[in-house]
Amino acid sequence: MKTLISSFFQDVRLYRSLRFRIFLIVLLIGIIPVIIMRYMMVRGYESRAINQKISEVTNQSAIVAAHLARTDYFSDTSDIVINDELIQMSNLYDGRILVINDDFLIIKDTYGKSQGRYIVSSEVISCMNGSRNMSSRDEENRYLEITVPILDEKTGKVYGALVASASTDSIHDNEELLDRRARFIEVIIFIIVVMIATALSGTLLKPFDKVIKAVDSVKEGFDPGMESIEVPDYTETKDIMDAFHHLMSRMAEVDASREEFVANVSHELKTPLASMKVLSDSLIQSGDSVDAETYREFMQDIAAEVDRENKIINNLLSLVKLDGNKDTEIELEPHELSPMLQQLIKTLTPLAEKSGVELLYEEKLPVEADVDETKLSLAIMNLMENAIKYNKPGGWVKVTLDADLQFAVITVSDSGMGIPEESINKIYDRFYRVDKSHSREIGGTGLGLAITRNAILLHRGAIKAASIVGEGTTFTVKIPLRKDI
Repeated sequence: MKTLISSFFQDVRLYRSLRFRIFLIVLLIGIIPVIIMRYMMVRGYESRAINQKISEVTNQSAIVAAHLARTDYFSDTSDIVINDELIQMSNLYDGRILVINDDFLIIKDTYGKSQGRYIVSSEVISCMNGSRNMSSRDEENRYLEITVPILDEKTGKVYGALVASASTDSIHDNEELLDRRARFIEVIIFIIVVMIATALSGTLLKPFDKVIKAVDSVKEGFDPGMESIEVPDYTETKDIMDAFHHLMSRMAEVDASREEFVANVSHELKTPLASMKVLSDSLIQSGDSVDAETYREFMQDIAAEVDRENKIINNLLSLVKLDGNKDTEIELEPHELSPMLQQLIKTLTPLAEKSGVELLYEEKLPVEADVDETKLSLAIMNLMENAIKYNKPGGWVKVTLDADLQFAVITVSDSGMGIPEESINKIYDRFYRVDKSHSREIGGTGLGLAITRNAILLHRGAIKAASIVGEGTTFTVKIPLRKDI
């Protein structure tokens, strides 16, 4: 049942509204104290009135009891003065008076119903034995009962007890009247509080309406040049708008990056196609005059451009697979990293020998980590391949394996041309090249480091580059040893 009620309130739009919640809070703050005050006021009046009534009836009963003790009423109940006094007291309090002797015999009943009967009650017994006043209240029948001892003040002898009952109807009538008036005032206050709560909730949320309008304006289409909107009414609205403007700036960057990416992809894919078009047109225009050697040379150039096109497409597909979205699959399993790195060195040795570069490997610690071997191998291979291609004859590339308490650390250092400081933060951008002309010569696509970075981020790792122009570059890769770290 609680789950159903909770689910209902979560689904009710009004309940989830901040405006409604502010309205409800103000309403409760205004109404609850009024309700409590009304209850305390009515109950306080009742308690004070009852206590005052008990005190008044007790005092009057004590006076009559003292009068009875000084007369010979217990021997002769026909005393007109005493009987009139008892009747007047009975009428005054709209109640009943009983006079009881020390044998618990009722010798006088102003109602005339119980006279001559015996009465045995705890209040009468306690009153006679302890010579003390007793009182009780019957809320259902609305009356008070006061029992006072009739005794000789000099000797302390107890002659009997006087039991006086008094109606509390007037108290309850006054209480109901007071309660009705209090409820009337409560209704007026409720109306006033509702008006205040409505006005206050609307006023407090006006700045948020401005925020909503600003956000809604984006639905019709993102405009990178939209003016900055400020809502400085509250610290919270200012923070929200600052975050919104930051988001808009980020969207502008993403939009520009997307346009640049599309332009770069178009350019990179069109360049090989243009080259193939030129080569094929040249062959067609030459007709039968082209000798076999020239024809073979042209076809080799066309094949190279096809390979280049294929490499760009494959790298783009790899980049999409490693883009880090929720559909990207990564299978983390325990692997020894040293055999993987040694296999990469073995694979790239022919390329290094062809470029006149020496490959070095150092294992400081045997390391086992939870990795996707295929994706991590691709990332490290890109770093090593770049280090070889962008090196100089007689240079070196060194791969080092180490670890700390949490991470496996792989460094790829080279003695190559280095990366300018202004380019360090851009090298992971897609199609970005530090040296475009040299990249063309060695077949670079500008996607290798983007693929590497995405593969490492999928492992919840980090990559950092440090470089000095003319001296070389060092890439440091950190991968968590365990997938639950």
